[in-house]
Amino acid sequence: MISQLKPAIIIFALMTLLTGVVYPLVVTVLAQAIFPEKAEGSLLTDGKGKIIGSELIGQSFNEARYFWGRPSATSPNAYNAAASSGSNLGVNNPALVEAVKTRIEALKTVAPENKTPVPVDLITTSGSGLDPHISIAAANYQLNRVAKARHVSPEKIRALIEQNTQSRQLGFLGEPRVNVLTLNLALDGI
Repeated sequence: MISQLKPAIIIFALMTLLTGVVYPLVVTVLAQAIFPEKAEGSLLTDGKGKIIGSELIGQSFNEARYFWGRPSATSPNAYNAAASSGSNLGVNNPALVEAVKTRIEALKTVAPENKTPVPVDLITTSGSGLDPHISIAAANYQLNRVAKARHVSPEKIRALIEQNTQSRQLGFLGEPRVNVLTLNLALDGI
């Protein structure tokens, strides 16, 4: 029995060292060398070195002068990366129906003149609850509200939306999308 246990312990120790120390260390070093910005979390700063957020994680914006992102299903706070998850509520769940109604009402309250249908990504959460992007339709839905709140022409805001629109990944995956944080930072820059 001991003759069989000794090789098992040695292999266990070697595999632990290889997969628990060597492999993560090599991957980290390579990522830092090849993709330093992404390896650090795609962090955005204010120009003075203060970290504002990440391009990869949504943030809560609720002032009329900012574009709003997808709702977050994380708790106890919105966009809590430590609690990434969807709501797991089905389309017939009364809690989801009520949450969607509340979100529509909030959007209609801040822009009562907007009679266009509310884009679905402004009233439903993403699978992770951390989605930093909205659709172009969602950005355009909010365009007039933001322009009015900032006393800026809608054409200027539309140009910012276009400048902050990301195309499909690899040219065919997903849909064109707008990163809410980068768009709001561009708004603050005008």
